[in-house]
Amino acid sequence: MQHRGHQSTGGTGGGELTVPMSWLYAEYIADELLRTGDLMPPTSFEFRAGRDALALTIFLSDTEGELSGIRVVSQLETWLSLTAYDQPWQDWVRERMAQVATEAVEAGGPAPDVELAEAAWRWLEETELLAPDLNAVPGGGPPVGEDDGPKVWTPAWQLGLPLGHLAIHLF
Repeated sequence: MQHRGHQSTGGTGGGELTVPMSWLYAEYIADELLRTGDLMPPTSFEFRAGRDALALTIFLSDTEGELSGIRVVSQLETWLSLTAYDQPWQDWVRERMAQVATEAVEAGGPAPDVELAEAAWRWLEETELLAPDLNAVPGGGPPVGEDDGPKVWTPAWQLGLPLGHLAIHLF
């Protein structure tokens, strides 16, 4: 698939394919972390939410454009701190997305990496998944099965972020 209207990675503008390697690599790392943790079936929406939240964290924390295999282990602590429960992750993502988009425009137009990250962020914000209500006070007896407790519609990022955080811990 050719990405039209943007310069190629070589800057020639000759219609070459621009491959979003930074985003694809961040998504690959996130996928591997989640698969290693074996927290959710890879075909579930919860897995996708975790992968997208973690991929955004990985992609947006790479401020120097140095995302490489050798640095993955050295970045785990950074990703853990960014995805921690008490951190304003959603605000951080919004700020970094705006910054990355501005940098892309200044560099000559939107980059495919940024477009994929924006699409993932839109999905995480706009999609709601039915999840256990962790704030509900149990009324009566304990739930019989894991699916019997109270449920609430939750933005996908709120479900995916703790999954991603836990996957990093399990790695």
